[in-house]
Amino acid sequence: MQKRLKEYGIQIGTLPTGPLNKITDVKGVKVGHFTISNGDIQTGVTAIIPHEENIFNNKVVAASYAINGFGKTVGTLQINELGTIETPILLTNTLSVGVAANHLISYSLAQNKEIGDTTGTVNPVIGECNDMFLNNIRKQSITEDHVRTALKNANTHFEEGSIGAGMGMKCFGLKGGIGSSSRILTYPHGTYSLGVLVLSNFGEIDQFRLNGIHVGPGIKSKLPIANHDGDKGSIMIIIATDLPVTSRQLKRIIKRASVGLGRTGSFIGNGSGDIFIGFSTANKVSHENNDNLQIFRTVHEDDLDQAFLATADATEEAILQSLVTAKTTTGRNGNTLYSLAEFLDEIETK
Repeated sequence: MQKRLKEYGIQIGTLPTGPLNKITDVKGVKVGHFTISNGDIQTGVTAIIPHEENIFNNKVVAASYAINGFGKTVGTLQINELGTIETPILLTNTLSVGVAANHLISYSLAQNKEIGDTTGTVNPVIGECNDMFLNNIRKQSITEDHVRTALKNANTHFEEGSIGAGMGMKCFGLKGGIGSSSRILTYPHGTYSLGVLVLSNFGEIDQFRLNGIHVGPGIKSKLPIANHDGDKGSIMIIIATDLPVTSRQLKRIIKRASVGLGRTGSFIGNGSGDIFIGFSTANKVSHENNDNLQIFRTVHEDDLDQAFLATADATEEAILQSLVTAKTTTGRNGNTLYSLAEFLDEIETK
């Protein structure tokens, strides 16, 4: 059983978390991984599935936002134009974006015989971070079978840290990876969930803050080998909710992930790709035009403040989860990254 942030006595914010405190607290959302950890190959794939129906035929309202665009994502142009997502979301290393996209296209073709025949093509959504510090990324070890397995393994319960796409990631000079958190939103018109999943691969150890406390320099002094290569990494932040919102409202919400990102010590460096993708499952969008008006439920703008706060807090916690659940790992060229968990007993966290 992985030891998570609250088990170290650390609580972020005051809003209640969901039962799992993960993105899968949003009903229908599932996450799957495939991991390779073998010498100089430390990498993998993570799949986020928005709901259990056919996603191409039942698209979800979506939005994306980049603070700093040093990234190689696929699919965000159409997300921003049409405001929907029509495939699962895949995360992997930078040089495996192509193979991930190819299989996600095949995955959609197998489920939808009409694609490229009686209707248009499909918009696969892929996010990436560069794991070359631990992973020999030039070997391009990810295959379509690995992507297929990540999709097949998707479930509401999933591991964090050194798993899937997070296997080779570095965050604040420590071992980064996959982290997740959720918050419950309560309004007179209903109760909703908002969840965040991050692929963390950014930051400088000198800037690292844990629950508002500047602990980075203290941890740096305890590291056997400090990594001094600046903030050249990236972070992918996936936000899911069942709050009824438009694409425009959702974009306003996911921008607030930047608040949680900044709380941990990120200054959005020149070489960092800080990219957010969000979706809401509240309103499904049919692929087919049934000649009727599209009817959507949406919250009032005044209701968004609670979602803004939830996004900020859940993002901050998800990043910290990725650090405390990650395991100390040695990879390419003998490079080693240490888990934050190894230092928590020695630093002040409250």
